Amino acid sequence: MGVYDDLADLISAGSVVILTGAGISTESGIPDYRGETGRVRPASPMTYQEFVGSSTSRQRYWARSHVGWRFIADVRPNAGHLAVTELQRQELLTGIVTQNVDGLHQAAGAEDVLELHGGLDGVICLDCGERSRRTELETRLTEANPGWRRETLPLKPDGDVDLDDTSGFTVVDCVRCEGVLKPDVVFFGETVPRDRVARAFAMVDAATTLLVLGSSLTVMSGYRFVLHARKQGKVVAIVNQGLTRGDAQADLKVDAPLGEVLTAVSATMVP
Repeated sequence: MGVYDDLADLISAGSVVILTGAGISTESGIPDYRGETGRVRPASPMTYQEFVGSSTSRQRYWARSHVGWRFIADVRPNAGHLAVTELQRQELLTGIVTQNVDGLHQAAGAEDVLELHGGLDGVICLDCGERSRRTELETRLTEANPGWRRETLPLKPDGDVDLDDTSGFTVVDCVRCEGVLKPDVVFFGETVPRDRVARAFAMVDAATTLLVLGSSLTVMSGYRFVLHARKQGKVVAIVNQGLTRGDAQADLKVDAPLGEVLTAVSATMVP
C-alpha cells in the first residue's frame, strides 16, 4: 500500500491531532470552495461586513440559507467522518479541529470537536448575545414564510443556495431583544475568536503529529497550524485530493479520496 502504510504507522503511534477541512464532507454531498486543482469555485460567500451593514444582505442570506438548511439538516456523515471517530475511540487522537460548520464529525459520534469557525446549527443575536438553536429559528422562518421556495436547488459550500429574487422573504429578529440574528459561524472577513485559536494551538502543542484531512490550507485560518507544527518539529501529514498550500511543509502527502484512505487505514488498526 505504500503511503497508506506510512500513514497507518504514523496514526498507530498515537498522539495525533486532526485538522479537517471541506474536503472531508464532499463525499456527503456538501461542495467545497476549491476543487481538486485548487481553483476557487464560482461562489460568492456572504462577508461579515455585508451581513451587518445591510438589511437587504441579511434578507438575501437568510432566504438562501433557509432553503439550503433543508438539505444540510438531512446530510449524513460519510466514511471519512466515521473513520475519524473510530481513531478517536481507539485513543489515537489528542484532538479534532475542524474548519467545517456542518456538524458531521459530531453526527458521526466524535466527541470534544473544536469547531474553529462555529456551526450552522447555532444562532447568535448580534445585539444581546443570546444563543439559540437553528431548529428553533427554522420553525419561526417557516411560519413567517409559508410555502417559500419548496423546490430543490443546488447547495453551495456555505450551506445556502442561489436565489435571484429574495425580496419577498421575511426575516425574523431575536425573541429576547428584537436584535439582528446571525448564524453562529465565522463569516469571511470575520475574526476567529481568540480562545478557539488558542485552544487549537494547545492541541497541536500536545500532539506528536498533525494530520490534515481535506483542506487546501489556502487561508491562514488552517495553514497557521501547519506552520506552528513545523516550527515545533512535529510530523505533518496531509490527505487531500489535489495540491495544498502546506505540501512543502508535509512529511507525508496522500493524494486520494478521504473516505477511501481513512477507511483503509483505520481498518488496519481495529483492535
